Amino acid sequence: MKYTDIDRIYQTVPLDSIPWNIGTPPDALVALVTGGSVRPCTTIDLGCGAGNYAIWLAGLGFDVTGVDSSKTAIGIAEKNAREKGVRCRFIVADLLGDLHEVTGTFDFAFDWELLHHIFPEDRETYVRNVRRILNPGAVYLSVCFSEDDPQFGGTGKFRRTPIGTTLYFSSESELRELFSPYFVVRELKTIEVGGKYGPHRAIYVLSERR
Repeated sequence: MKYTDIDRIYQTVPLDSIPWNIGTPPDALVALVTGGSVRPCTTIDLGCGAGNYAIWLAGLGFDVTGVDSSKTAIGIAEKNAREKGVRCRFIVADLLGDLHEVTGTFDFAFDWELLHHIFPEDRETYVRNVRRILNPGAVYLSVCFSEDDPQFGGTGKFRRTPIGTTLYFSSESELRELFSPYFVVRELKTIEVGGKYGPHRAIYVLSERR
């Protein structure tokens, strides 16, 4: 993940044209909440971007902290929360660093379409960081693009996108291997998720902190 590239995107690309900036929460996240699998609690949105999903959860009574590496994105998220009259905390932090900026621990964490921005050599560092800021038994949802996704050429583990980012496309087996030492994997499956320019095949991992 190149943080400078992400911040540049938020500085130079209109929000409506940023592929992952979608105002409505994804069906899989909505289902967790409306189905009662996750109830209002201390929550952290990892890679929160403009804060859309954090703000939605806060409006339902969740105590939400959003974290992103992009200072520009965090500024947008804070503005969005003020305009909607919703209380959230937003923090600029390196998700591969020591996360000293994040205080307290959480009962629910999620990263939606973040992990495909983190390459394999950095993923264990990231997952350890997530585990460290969660309470025992906390729920963790991670959703990232599958290697079977037909977008961006449809082949290869590394793919270049039209806005200049390079993404890594995962398999179910490698994600199970990544998460299992630190989390109890409750559900791992390939799903279809909506996108601005077409649907994606993505891997959904729902787990609990060991």
